[in-house]
Amino acid sequence: MPRRRTTSSSSSTAPSAPSAPRNRTPQPVRVRRRTFGDFVKAFLAFVVLAGLVVGVPFALAVTAGWPFPGGAPSLDWLQREITVTTFLHILTVIVWLAWAQFTACVLVEVKAALSGVGVPGRVPGSGPSQLLARQLVAALLLVGATAASLTPGLSQLGQSLEGNQKPSVAAAQQTPGIFAQQQEQAAATANALAEQAGQAGQDAARADGGSSAAHGDTKYYRIQPPEGRHHDSLWEVAERHLGDGRRYKEIFELNKDRVQPDGSRLSEASLIRPGWIMEMPGDARGGELVEMPDEAPDVSEQVQQQISDYAKSGDHAQGSGGGDAQVSLPEQRPAPTPANPANPVTPATPVPGTGQEHATPAAGQEGRSFGLPEALLAAPLLAAGLLGALGRRRRQAMWQSALGAVGGRRGMEPPTPTGDAQDVQDALLVGADPEGVRLLDRSLRGLAASLTAESRPLPVVYAAWMSGNGDLHLQLAQPAGKPPAPWQQGQDQTFWMLARSDAEGYEEAETAAPYPGLVSLGTMDDSRLLLNLEAVPGIVSLGGTEADRAAVFASVAAELATNGWSDRMTITLVGFGDDLTPLAPNRIRHLDGFEDLFETMSAETRQRRGALGAAGHDSVLTGRTGPAQHTRWAPHLVLLAAQPSDDDALRLAELAADAGRLGIGYLVGTEGTDLPGAAWEMEITGAGRLLAPLLGLELDAQMLPAAQRRAVVELFTDADPGSGPGSDPEGGPGRPANAPPFLVDISEQGRPAVYARLVGSYEIIGLDTPDGERSALLHEALALLLLHREGVHPRVLSSALWPRGVTADVRDALLERLRAWLGSDPDGTPRLGTDATGRLTLAKSVVSDLDVLRSLYYEATQGRGAGSRQVRGRLLTDALVLVRGPLLADRPEGRYRWLTHEIVDAQLPLLVADTGLALSEFHLEKNRAEKAIEALTAALRTAPADERLWHELLRATHTTGDPGRLRALAADLVARSGARGVPPRTEALLDELLPTWREGVSAAG
Repeated sequence: MPRRRTTSSSSSTAPSAPSAPRNRTPQPVRVRRRTFGDFVKAFLAFVVLAGLVVGVPFALAVTAGWPFPGGAPSLDWLQREITVTTFLHILTVIVWLAWAQFTACVLVEVKAALSGVGVPGRVPGSGPSQLLARQLVAALLLVGATAASLTPGLSQLGQSLEGNQKPSVAAAQQTPGIFAQQQEQAAATANALAEQAGQAGQDAARADGGSSAAHGDTKYYRIQPPEGRHHDSLWEVAERHLGDGRRYKEIFELNKDRVQPDGSRLSEASLIRPGWIMEMPGDARGGELVEMPDEAPDVSEQVQQQISDYAKSGDHAQGSGGGDAQVSLPEQRPAPTPANPANPVTPATPVPGTGQEHATPAAGQEGRSFGLPEALLAAPLLAAGLLGALGRRRRQAMWQSALGAVGGRRGMEPPTPTGDAQDVQDALLVGADPEGVRLLDRSLRGLAASLTAESRPLPVVYAAWMSGNGDLHLQLAQPAGKPPAPWQQGQDQTFWMLARSDAEGYEEAETAAPYPGLVSLGTMDDSRLLLNLEAVPGIVSLGGTEADRAAVFASVAAELATNGWSDRMTITLVGFGDDLTPLAPNRIRHLDGFEDLFETMSAETRQRRGALGAAGHDSVLTGRTGPAQHTRWAPHLVLLAAQPSDDDALRLAELAADAGRLGIGYLVGTEGTDLPGAAWEMEITGAGRLLAPLLGLELDAQMLPAAQRRAVVELFTDADPGSGPGSDPEGGPGRPANAPPFLVDISEQGRPAVYARLVGSYEIIGLDTPDGERSALLHEALALLLLHREGVHPRVLSSALWPRGVTADVRDALLERLRAWLGSDPDGTPRLGTDATGRLTLAKSVVSDLDVLRSLYYEATQGRGAGSRQVRGRLLTDALVLVRGPLLADRPEGRYRWLTHEIVDAQLPLLVADTGLALSEFHLEKNRAEKAIEALTAALRTAPADERLWHELLRATHTTGDPGRLRALAADLVARSGARGVPPRTEALLDELLPTWREGVSAAG
């Protein structure tokens, strides 16, 4: 199991924290002995219980008989006269019922006292009976040990008293933190926050006045060894020092899951061991208590050290305002041995899930990793989300431009980024892990579908860990039973694990995204942590410098806005300097300040509470598995980068008290370390480490620094319709607005030395076929370079060819083979070169049919063909002849996966459709309808979904004057539309050209 990293800050700052216990002279620990009065009380309680439980039924059975009838009564008794005997019988039955109720109360109280499960609920209609039973049982058990204290837990078998008293501080420090179960209910949290708000002024006054209460007089009790048959128990401790044994639950809550001197933890109130330390409530009294010692002459140094160490493990030692929810690292294979900093070693196969799957380390890398920003290279899920969203935005822009949704046609080419934007785009291509995103999404949706099939609710998940071997670990808030197959139990009942091999077997599930609030925070050892912001029971605070906090906030916001494992969500940003709305305008919104935030979130909190109550759900997780999925229970995540004032922080804490079950999450930046209502406190350091001492986490933080943040926004802004240099009517310096990035000399003198056919089957003319198994790799590398005439970064090339990583020597060997295969031009210039930025470029003598197709269309519409009808017709006809099918139609299975990042699959159909439309227009100008129909039909073979081609085909067919042919085309179009039906604009055109088209379709149907 990986070593769990710990920080020195938690231990070094705890003793001097304002909430540290005050130094007092300790009192010696004494064992309270039973007095004669205790035995008298116990004896009397036994006599009373025996008389009421045994004596009463015996007397009733002898004098009045059993209350059960000997046979079925007839209806005659309803007409009989009520006599004294009848009345006495009724009273006897009532007494029997009262005895049964009291006996039930005794059994319930005895069971609760013996098992240590807590104070039981009321027996219906019991009233004073249960109170009497409780007092009698308590008096009886005060002398004799309870069953829980007489029967040691299984974990105690084989352990001697001496062994239990030996300290095991070192072992306790090495034991990984176990996920504490979240026990606080929303109402209790809200009350606690309200009390905190009300007492804030009093605390400040006490601190100013120098009162000892400002520091707190924390008291501790050490569990005593057994004496005879007597074993110490929490009930007796509460009875002696709190005045009521039923208050043992308060002691249990204060000490639950904290590491004890022997390395174990308190998990059940009945299972305590001699030598354990118990923190006591503030009103505890009695000479056996020990206050926090610095110099304790009456207590051994060993006990003093144990109490001191134990005090540091409590929430008060860290100044935490949150609950007991924690996150811990899942068990997996042993952590890798850290490399010697003086002799760094480049791994041959980078670790999956850590952002290095696509990395190609090279010797001599410094700072920006071969010219690319490390922040995005180390964020595979964030990079995949941004890259996918950017591709969708560019496709949308092209379609909107093609359909005339915006003014000014931009053509099929998105603007080519430069400078930081180009580096960021390359970093996204290198760092993205779309396969990891796909598996995460299918795994979570598959889990939700399996639980729904079993009629089980979704468990509350605080975090997800993506381990180095590709396994997924979900960390639950509390045990939720056996996970559905193929999920397995993890290291304990709060971990569910899914192996990568099982995740790859999941199919698409028609269910809502169960945990859309998961977001990457960083890596620990070789595992990546995703925190579920919407499930945190309160606020997550983030400390550190303003710039470092902003980098973390930007990373969180960008991943939430573009991730692939959520459906719908709202992200509210407050205090962000850079507007991140272009990343996802339908998800992100900015608010000006805290007052706007409080007004908005107060209304939404009330609305969600009401909606949950009306739907009968206890949380949004319940709603996501029911019929309301996809609609009403989308998460709302608030990122407050600005430091709130003290009053605003208290208002926000009260607002967030019930946020966990409502699907609302809060991440708040703070300059200090004490934020009211903060369930989890984190801090980002200048070295990029994300620290959460209370959670036992020390991560390599995932960040999006200011320069990369601006570059990412620039990429999305330039992709929007009507923006960017491509929309400039002047087209920028040197070329028109929609000119392709690479124009081919289409004259006879421009015959290329190397010609590659990409549109259709992949063929290369002018080069010999490489020998051996490397042929496919060289062909793929050349195809990537041909599709990016602006240049390809070496790391982008290697990550495309080897998605799981490759060493520098293998990459360099491939480039040398590629250079040798392509050769040189007659003037000696290598056909594979490198530009000023270090990117790989092809010589102009190496072209593809896609380059020729783009150049022909451009020349026909904006070049020589714009002024010559004859030239335009010839160029458009030549362009359409080049189209032989889809791009790289016969590519091998498992290769060319990088095409999923490209938009050429949308560019090529648009280019072919525009060519067909232009050629159709050319023929219709001379009333050559058949030629126009031929051109449109050829274009539809490559772009069958382009509505513009169908419109022009209908018009061209209408000009032939053949109604039957037009009716047959309409029926074919309706059949192709399927269940979606004919688009509205197409339907309107059919109504204009063929008013009876619906009758023909009905007859054909």
